Amino acid sequence: MVYEYEAKTEREAIEMATAELGLEKDQFDVEIIEAQKNSIFKKGYVKIRVHTDEEPEIPDSGYEEKMPERRLFADPIPKDEFEQKIIEFIASVVRKMGYEVTAEIMFREENKIGVRLVSPSSSILIGRKGKNLDALQLLTNVYAGKLGREDLRVILDTENYRIRREESLVRLAYTTADRVRTSGGSVLLEPMNPFERRLIHTTLNDIGDVETKSEGEGLYKQVRVIYKGIGR
Repeated sequence: MVYEYEAKTEREAIEMATAELGLEKDQFDVEIIEAQKNSIFKKGYVKIRVHTDEEPEIPDSGYEEKMPERRLFADPIPKDEFEQKIIEFIASVVRKMGYEVTAEIMFREENKIGVRLVSPSSSILIGRKGKNLDALQLLTNVYAGKLGREDLRVILDTENYRIRREESLVRLAYTTADRVRTSGGSVLLEPMNPFERRLIHTTLNDIGDVETKSEGEGLYKQVRVIYKGIGR
């Protein structure tokens, strides 16, 4: 199993991996895949890839975690002209980007359809924090609207990124709640798209001594997790 983490330093990234996966440092191998030193114009960061054969354990945060529900896989073959056009559109866009891909139906819901992308360049299609995948998904939904299906949302995924990201964000939410409870202050999380922010808000909504609010402008805002104290 392979996971990716990003932090200010290699040490912080490794500590993030041990906390999230519930593993010791000797239970996985670390590969540095990207590094940026501090400069006048940019903040430094290190991005690592963690390889492990161990089964990760979700740390017990003391809360009953609401892990995202996994959808059942559907028949991957398009069942109508609309699905066929969506598949062809996605494949065409990705190939024009210069990458090979196979697109297939992943799940079907009342007002939602999932499309799985299979590609040797899946990490590029995902992009940093999933931004490439989000952009491709946005284009696909615009195209779906032009086909007369404004009522239906198309979800794109590859290498189970969406599921892994959702599970990671739920764990992040509970871990951050513990941090602000200990410090009595607040923590500003990384910029997230609307769906990811909503997941953080929903996860912590029932915790009485913690509140959340979005800050910033544009599509990718940040969520601040705030300790408000018992009875306040």
